Amino acid sequence: MKFQLSVACAVALAAVAFAQQPPPAQLQPPRRAPSLAAPPAETSPDAVVVTAGSEKITRAQFEDIVKALAENGRAAPNAAARRQVAQQLGQLLAVAQEARKRKLDQSATVKQMILIQTDQILASELQRQISNEANPDEAALHAYYDSHKGEYEQIKASHILIRYKGSPVPARPNQKDLTEEEALAKAQAISKQLAGGGDFATIAKAESDDSGTARNGGTLTPFGRGEMVPEFEQAVFVQPVGKVSEPVKTKFGYHIIRVDERASKSFDESRGEIEKQLKPQLTREAMDRIEKQTPVVLDDNYFGK
Repeated sequence: MKFQLSVACAVALAAVAFAQQPPPAQLQPPRRAPSLAAPPAETSPDAVVVTAGSEKITRAQFEDIVKALAENGRAAPNAAARRQVAQQLGQLLAVAQEARKRKLDQSATVKQMILIQTDQILASELQRQISNEANPDEAALHAYYDSHKGEYEQIKASHILIRYKGSPVPARPNQKDLTEEEALAKAQAISKQLAGGGDFATIAKAESDDSGTARNGGTLTPFGRGEMVPEFEQAVFVQPVGKVSEPVKTKFGYHIIRVDERASKSFDESRGEIEKQLKPQLTREAMDRIEKQTPVVLDDNYFGK
């Protein structure tokens, strides 16, 4: 007997198995999505790759599960995880066979639960399909951009960092650990030096504890909102161009910041971000319209008002 596997149900099971893998050692995801290529052993699509008693899953069915994992926003499992997914699917089939032998599938309660779960799966698949189809038009994209330009502001800035004990920034060779009070006093002294005409880049090269930017005179990579720690962002986005800030405390230390340039990302540069912002809204609106097409009526005598 060939098992007719529900993709949505299989995805749920496979997701559980995949979630049990240990997290990868790297802190950032790979630049490319994991390959969905078939396993090394080449077999016919109709070849049975999982057997549990009389129930069987073909290679084609199993590959559909792997593909569905990726379509549901999960990385495709590696070889070890694929085997784990297959093992759990086989165990599910074995347990389900025993349940059928005991005629549990004939229970009115079980039948009702199956119907409800089927509806839940269908609703979930419909929402996923609508989300894939929810593409905002040009007018909506431009309207959002025009009304949220502040979100796409880009800042070019320079800073001098004075770290204190406990900062995640590594100390420089032979550097004394400063207390917070000592670091603040040093930062304030540098601010006075700058106010008196000191050259920002020269002082940054000599005094900044951010080795990555110190060598460039304190110049930071251009950034937008949400890319810096909150205290730094709150200070820099209201700071006039060319002005040097008072010391700003973050978990890294005290920063003396100079805003060098303020600009906005173009519409084309922002398009991808805007589409991500609007897709969930369009999906929700479409689902709301579908729900309103079929009014839900409750029995007030039973449920009360």
